[in-house]
Amino acid sequence: MLEVLQYDFIQNALIAGVLISIAAGIIGSLVVVNKITFLTGGIAHSSYGGIGLAIYLGLPVLFGATVFAVITAVIIAIITLNNRNRIDAIIGMMWASGMAIGIIFVDLTPGYNVDLMSYLFGSIIAVSNDDLIYMSLLDIFIVCTVVFFYKQILAVSYDSEFATLRGINVKFFYTLILILAALCVVAAIKAVGLILVIALLTIPTYLAESFASRLSTMMVISSILATIFTILGLVVSYIYDISSGASIIMVAVVILAFVKLIKFKR
Repeated sequence: MLEVLQYDFIQNALIAGVLISIAAGIIGSLVVVNKITFLTGGIAHSSYGGIGLAIYLGLPVLFGATVFAVITAVIIAIITLNNRNRIDAIIGMMWASGMAIGIIFVDLTPGYNVDLMSYLFGSIIAVSNDDLIYMSLLDIFIVCTVVFFYKQILAVSYDSEFATLRGINVKFFYTLILILAALCVVAAIKAVGLILVIALLTIPTYLAESFASRLSTMMVISSILATIFTILGLVVSYIYDISSGASIIMVAVVILAFVKLIKFKR
């Protein structure tokens, strides 16, 4: 196993795993606390439209996914803030239309024959140096934003009415949380793909809740757990020659089940 560390693609995969885990731990905590898992899932699948559009226009895939995901996040924020009665139907429609747009643009791209499964289910061993730079920038933005606005985000996440009374712009910070979730989704595309990204955001946080009484602590523990899941998933993927994204999520599920079983027996 140690011999494979000499390969650049393995080194890139490990670095990408750590970068993605940091973002997933921080944003996953916000997603779970704010109960916006379904909304984040809609953003994740809708961003496939950005992937297809980027391929059609010859733009960097992650850039296209970022723009599309952020726009989707803003639209979802506006809709959910003003029309909560039909959230499920609207998100489902955006979910499906985003995927459809992506597929159509890929079909319209002449001569394009790259396997798109890697964007759906992840292929972390295919991460390039440019991808690492982009992920690093996203990580820096996410971490700096959360640290700078931590008090406001904390207030909005746990008691939006109290936050409003304190003069905090709840709509702005709710939208900001969704935008940060969109950026995290884009960062995780190469690791676990759009289909499995929600699991990476929620499973570490679900476990971290048992050991943390503060949001900041939960974020740190979630990031550590996500890193462990990612590295172990890569090891399993290498040994058994299976998909890295699926391996990472299955490791997380098995560890979650094991921990919950131990706690249940106690």
